Amino acid sequence: MTFDLNSAPIVFLAWERGLDLPEDSLLSELRNGRHSHPVESNELTFLRLWDQSILTGPPHLLAAAQKYDDDELSDHSTMLRLTKLDGGRGLGTQALYYADDLELHQPEHTVHVSTGDAEAAALESLCPPDDVNDVDLTRRQHKFTVMDSGEPDAGPLACSAYAEYQGLLAQLGTLVAPDSRRQGLGRLATSIAAHEALAAGLIVQWRADINNAAAHRLAVSAGFSVAGLLTRISLQNRQTRHK
Repeated sequence: MTFDLNSAPIVFLAWERGLDLPEDSLLSELRNGRHSHPVESNELTFLRLWDQSILTGPPHLLAAAQKYDDDELSDHSTMLRLTKLDGGRGLGTQALYYADDLELHQPEHTVHVSTGDAEAAALESLCPPDDVNDVDLTRRQHKFTVMDSGEPDAGPLACSAYAEYQGLLAQLGTLVAPDSRRQGLGRLATSIAAHEALAAGLIVQWRADINNAAAHRLAVSAGFSVAGLLTRISLQNRQTRHK
């Protein structure tokens, strides 16, 4: 795998910013164990990264969560029970993968790669809605679509795209046309996008629902290192009170 743990503080810093935590709250706590941080949020979030775990959300939920261990809080059903009175709605549990260096997967033949929005949109029109919504290419600014041939009017086969997260990470997602799957095109597109992100000075982050076996296979084949889990619950009642 291709992630140097010396890069871990950069990942923690990105999540520290993303979870709206006090400056240096995670970087100063780089030790084993769980850290709870009360935040005024409409979400309860449990993040496990390597030997650390971070729970953020309203103070009363953090207090109620003290009786659970990390394995229990990583379980989506536990978090839903914990937030029942707050109108908890599950946002899923995702595995987190990272890479700060990757081997370049060279294609057997010359391929044409488009960086345009139109080609990515054309690919989305070929794919099931659930796959399109899961990857959500439209919100990822940097797109790399592998086309059927070098011809300008060729159809799209696969697209990998990334969006910057907190100026430190490249959140990567890959979509492959149904008729082009299991041919290595997803790995090829992922490799292209990942190397572009690394060249831009970012660490690559891959998030995949724990039940998405294909996404996990792709992450492993591309060379990403698994680092943890992210479980998120939306607090519907709290949102209502804040409107």
